Amino acid sequence: MTVPGLTTIKSPYPPRETMSRLEAAVKSKGLTVFARIDHAEGAAAAGLELRPTEVLIFGNAKGGTPLMQAVQTIALDLPLKALVWQDASGETWLSWNDPAWLAARHGLGDPEAVVGKLSALLQDLANVAIAA
Repeated sequence: MTVPGLTTIKSPYPPRETMSRLEAAVKSKGLTVFARIDHAEGAAAAGLELRPTEVLIFGNAKGGTPLMQAVQTIALDLPLKALVWQDASGETWLSWNDPAWLAARHGLGDPEAVVGKLSALLQDLANVAIAA
């Protein structure tokens, strides 16, 4: 699956376990979890079916504020978000927005240092969540 600006990796764990592992990794880095949204649960409450689909919203003001100071529209994409979802064949996936894509989308000038740090952080969190 290739979507511009989206990083997606396969998880060996079921969706709920993948999300719990990701949430624990986020907290272990000292980041704030703002919300864990279970879209499948919301769909069920509306009488609809949806395969497991959860979003974790997380971050911290120390990292996000400088980006918003540089270009306030990036606040639309902050705090950071990660999606854990199950496809039609039952495989579990972890997806997030590529920080370089976010920087380009919002015209963030000279984002090299920030993008590199964010990319490394997100990849590290994902690696912990899907580690065997």
